[in-house]
Amino acid sequence: MTDVPLDKDFWHTILRRVARRTRGYAGEDSVQTAFLRLHSYQASNAVQNPAAFLVQTAVNAWRDHYRHESLLETTPFNNEEFHAESGTPPQDEVIIARERLKRVCAGLEHLPDRTREVFLLHRVEEMKCKDIAAHLGISHSAVEKHIAKAVRFLTEWSQGW
Repeated sequence: MTDVPLDKDFWHTILRRVARRTRGYAGEDSVQTAFLRLHSYQASNAVQNPAAFLVQTAVNAWRDHYRHESLLETTPFNNEEFHAESGTPPQDEVIIARERLKRVCAGLEHLPDRTREVFLLHRVEEMKCKDIAAHLGISHSAVEKHIAKAVRFLTEWSQGW
């Protein structure tokens, strides 16, 4: 059985080597665990390089602990994240969105022609108010009033959906 030096310099060297291999995450607990394993292992086996054994065992102990903690970590299931990863929204949300769209389209038919035209140019064609005003030959203020009127009507029309 190879004796392990018990001086302070030896242990600081082992701690530094372990810290370097674990980017500073493993500490004395891992080295102490490694020392216990070394002691048990040496009871029936010869260890040529106790320092290397301690470093590797401490790193392995830290990894095992880290993996175990990662598996035990409980995070609540987030349905939104699941669907964001899969790239598709839940089917019930798709159905509800289609129904809302139908309701809004039906509401658009109840708007005055000019208000509907201004609203669609702004929201669907993504035209700026000043460009709509120039295109239709009306004032910027009139465009804003048509958009506000359409939004107010469609909000009330779609209420409850």
